[in-house]
Amino acid sequence: MTSAMTMPVLVLNASYEPVNITRARRAVVMLVKGVAVVEEAHDRYVHVGLQLPCVIRLRQYRRLPMRIQTLSRKNILIRDGYMCQYCGVKLLSGQLELEHVVPRARGGLSTWENLVAACRDCNARKADRTPAEAGMKLFRQPRRVTILTSRAFMRQTGIGEEKWRKYLYY
Repeated sequence: MTSAMTMPVLVLNASYEPVNITRARRAVVMLVKGVAVVEEAHDRYVHVGLQLPCVIRLRQYRRLPMRIQTLSRKNILIRDGYMCQYCGVKLLSGQLELEHVVPRARGGLSTWENLVAACRDCNARKADRTPAEAGMKLFRQPRRVTILTSRAFMRQTGIGEEKWRKYLYY
């Protein structure tokens, strides 16, 4: 069971535009510092008089630069929906590996377009071959994450959060 303080919290700009997803611990710090206000809360309390936040809104509008999503293991797994891109099985993050479509041994780079989530079996079966050589097909062609796909990440993360719907679907 996950701790209440590690639960995801949707962060909105002062204009109600979705900005980010943070953990409840960070959201509570932002609330205590007066940087944000609670828009939606869970039925649980973190402290006397302070409900566990579900959605927070920044008090002041923050101009956000055009963001390029950071290439990281976590972001690749989120992009691929925690699903092996070869066999289609959904797994926990610890059961997935990052796999180079064009193997590094053949000059493949660690880029958005060349990294996919793969289960250990598929990664081992593909080895240092291309998917075509290994007789394997990708479920989805890997691509760079943009601000639009970043919002799609937020929607995907908030699937179980009914209170996020009105902020993410517009």
